[in-house]
Amino acid sequence: MTKQEFKQRCVELRNKNFTLGEIVSTLNRPKTTIFFHIRDIPKNKFLKNKISAINSKQAKLNIARGLTPQKGQSALGRKYKDFKKWSASTVNLVAHAMFDGEIRYGGVIYHNRSRVLIDNFKSKMKTVYNFNPIYMMNGDVARISYNNVELGHFFKLKKEELLQNILGWPLELKLAFLRAFFDDEGSVDFRNKIRRVRGYQHNDAILYLVMKLLKNFSIESKIDTEFHEITIGRRENIKKFAQEINFSKGLRVNGKRSNSIWKKDLEKRKILANLLASYQ
Repeated sequence: MTKQEFKQRCVELRNKNFTLGEIVSTLNRPKTTIFFHIRDIPKNKFLKNKISAINSKQAKLNIARGLTPQKGQSALGRKYKDFKKWSASTVNLVAHAMFDGEIRYGGVIYHNRSRVLIDNFKSKMKTVYNFNPIYMMNGDVARISYNNVELGHFFKLKKEELLQNILGWPLELKLAFLRAFFDDEGSVDFRNKIRRVRGYQHNDAILYLVMKLLKNFSIESKIDTEFHEITIGRRENIKKFAQEINFSKGLRVNGKRSNSIWKKDLEKRKILANLLASYQ
């Protein structure tokens, strides 16, 4: 079966009011692969009632088996690994969940087009939650979801703790936070005579926190609250940024974007190195 035939088959079964689970059983393909092809097909009243009846039946079975979770508890009984002492790894993980991720009541989500950052998040998440995420693609952007209400609450508390205390923590932990911020929110602006590193964040309080953390490494920056961005300019500041923080290896710009000035995927570290070399 070709990809197009597979897609048509998914659509055909959905239009016949097959649930996602029924399509999985029929085609014997992963749930996330099938969902990608049917997610935009609206459910009619018949299908909604069918899904509701299935969910109700499953809930009754869970009650009979004594599996009914209390509010705020994982439905599958999955537990996270709490930590009292912060490390560079846990700071980086929680920071990524704040920037290109979402910390929700029902769990934690991270989305990014970079395989490097997706793999980094999955690897670090294993240290606190030893269960695989639900993986989905939206165009070239990957989305990994850890659906667990207890995990969502845990990350919410850790986010608050991190933001309240990071300024007083060791430099190693401050670096882990800054690297997560610039990997997720940062870019290199290098065109004509413009040379700067930029970071975007709708929460201005985060920008001011980043500014204070950068000063720990003798890096001066400016904040524009109108455009919600922080910029690092001048050779000495950009050089210190490259030496102390930089971008993760393998992290590339999206050359396919309509407003891309590069028109190809280039590694951000390389662009930054070229920027610094242009001062010679």
